[in-house]
Amino acid sequence: MLERHLQVLKMVIENEPIGIVKMSNETGYPHHKVRYSLRVLEEENLIEPSSQGAITTERTLEFVEELDGKIDEIVEKMNGMKIDDAAEIEN
Repeated sequence: MLERHLQVLKMVIENEPIGIVKMSNETGYPHHKVRYSLRVLEEENLIEPSSQGAITTERTLEFVEELDGKIDEIVEKMNGMKIDDAAEIEN
């Protein structure tokens, strides 16, 4: 579900304004799942509706930057765990 929410958010960022039908057609997700993701993103103030479709808000860029930083931290930790695990196996 999180992956779908992030994919829908990415589509809004890259194609705003964009509607449910286009998102559904491009992602293959049913309309009701796209609609749910849009509702969740709207509740988090990451998107807002317009007459032409979903658009980003002032909070969207800040959220994406924070998310990128958190993902980088997780990747770094995972890579550190890989190195530690490989060293332990060799010993």
